[in-house]
Amino acid sequence: MDDFETLLKKYEHVDKDGQVDQGDEELTFTSMGDQEEFVRIPKERIAVLIGKKGKTKREIEERTGTKIEVDSETGEVFITATEKTEDPLAVWKARDVVLAIGRGFSPERAFRLFNEGEILEVVSLPDIVVGNEKNALPRVRGRIIGRKGRTREIIEEMSGADVSVYGKTVAIIGNPIQVEVARTAIEKLARGSPHGVVYRYLERRKKDLELESSSYYEALEGHLNELEEE
Repeated sequence: MDDFETLLKKYEHVDKDGQVDQGDEELTFTSMGDQEEFVRIPKERIAVLIGKKGKTKREIEERTGTKIEVDSETGEVFITATEKTEDPLAVWKARDVVLAIGRGFSPERAFRLFNEGEILEVVSLPDIVVGNEKNALPRVRGRIIGRKGRTREIIEEMSGADVSVYGKTVAIIGNPIQVEVARTAIEKLARGSPHGVVYRYLERRKKDLELESSSYYEALEGHLNELEEE
């Protein structure tokens, strides 16, 4: 049994029946001390996570000082801290980058999460879609993406966040303020608000976003400086 299988066996009791859920959503497990995490992403995204000749996985490992084990057959990924891990949040950062790639982001866009103050939020469309008809989810996905992807682009331009529509989810990367604005726009569209109403909301919020984001990063920098002094 290789290292990955040994580690995975410790956590194969993720549900009451001792089986790993094979549903659409990622599975995430955090151990005590937050020094290792087990997640699962869609199998079709594994090649993107690994990258050509392992380049993408290796870059995540190098930038976080973590070790990443990938099971290409199941989409299961195990992330652990190593002796090279310096940032106490490194395992979390690596996890979020892995999950972002799993939710349809390119590695380049997912790497935005390495920047201080950037977060990942995943919105489950079935939780907010109005209507039970068979085509409700595809219809909502189409409203969020827009013709030739234009609606998604507008949300990104106005909010400053990056957005990926994949499967039954919409993933958002940005600072908390940008993510909140993008999520609100997405939820409005999912619940049936006209595109014009959503665009006007984005225009109103865009006026305040730059100032609010600037204040957020200044406060974050001050907090980080205080931690360094301690």
